[in-house]
Amino acid sequence: MSGYEKRRSKIYDYMAQENIVLVMIEDFENSRDPAVRWLSGQPGDALLFLSVGRKSLLVPWDINMAMLYAQADSVIPYTEFERRPIKALKSAAELLKIPAGSRIEIPPSTPYPQFLKYVEELSGFDVICRENGIWPELEKGRAVKDDEELKIYRKVSALTCAITDLVEKHVRSGKLKTETDIALFIDAEGRKRGCEGTGFETLAAGPERSFGIHAFPAYTGGAFGGQGLSILDYGIKYAGYTSDVTLTFARGPLSKQQERMLSLTEKAYAIALSMAGPGVSAKEIAIAVDTHFAKAKKIMPHGLGHGIGLEAHEAPAVRSRADNEWVLEPGMVFTLEPGLYDSVHGGCRLENDILITETGAEVLTNSRIIRL
Repeated sequence: MSGYEKRRSKIYDYMAQENIVLVMIEDFENSRDPAVRWLSGQPGDALLFLSVGRKSLLVPWDINMAMLYAQADSVIPYTEFERRPIKALKSAAELLKIPAGSRIEIPPSTPYPQFLKYVEELSGFDVICRENGIWPELEKGRAVKDDEELKIYRKVSALTCAITDLVEKHVRSGKLKTETDIALFIDAEGRKRGCEGTGFETLAAGPERSFGIHAFPAYTGGAFGGQGLSILDYGIKYAGYTSDVTLTFARGPLSKQQERMLSLTEKAYAIALSMAGPGVSAKEIAIAVDTHFAKAKKIMPHGLGHGIGLEAHEAPAVRSRADNEWVLEPGMVFTLEPGLYDSVHGGCRLENDILITETGAEVLTNSRIIRL
């Protein structure tokens, strides 16, 4: 049984428990859902139908890509249904022999007027659209990586470490001088190594722009690595999965305020890493870091971290918000990224990718504060 079949099997079990007979998952420009790739391998632009009878039907926009990448019991081109999701759903219900009156679940992102059209067109079924249902189950499933996913993560992490080392080398030598130099270099090096590109737009901010949590624009032709603090936040995507790291480049002489920011950030990272392990509340780790900064009369203006996977930001959340109920489990891969930002002195952030194991936490990447 392939990894995709194993993942689908868990969803089939949940469907049976909830009396859901058919599910439609949509990954198109107007409604992106990486669960389609997680469950079938299709890179994107497709509908995926799962029946409680343990059958899957993939409806891709690009049939050639589906034949190359996807694994599903049946594959039918979207053009067969006039590229209309409602027609595809009606046909899927017929092809998968869904009994009349059965519960069919569609994505919670479906606009209400569109939902009414589904109800009208599939009047013989109980069409449901809800926040709670199959989608939280998909989120939980994607949060804990299986063995196949962890193999990919070890690969993408190793590639990221190698690129990080090259970036440091070339910044030190002066080969990479500008924000644009670095951003284009990372993309090119990733693609040379078989990556799909970057997992998100690289954020490269020299000393004049590092005060922003996420610099805007993401990178410019401005100098990088000059006197003061420069921030580089990037990730590369391999087999669909992205890394996410942040390095701070510090070139002296630095002010006392800048040195203190670096010290506090490194300490915050050490606190968070020391607490990470199976059974630990993600919220409690974030609270500990917030408390650390508060004692120094500093505030971190963003969450401590987030899950990574087929998206750059997914479950589990690692933040101090009251609604964060995530507890760390073996197989979870997430970031720890404490940071401080000042409109005068610039910003610093230290971010690595962390894997929860049966006994603790493993740091997958080699991001650090680099003193030039």
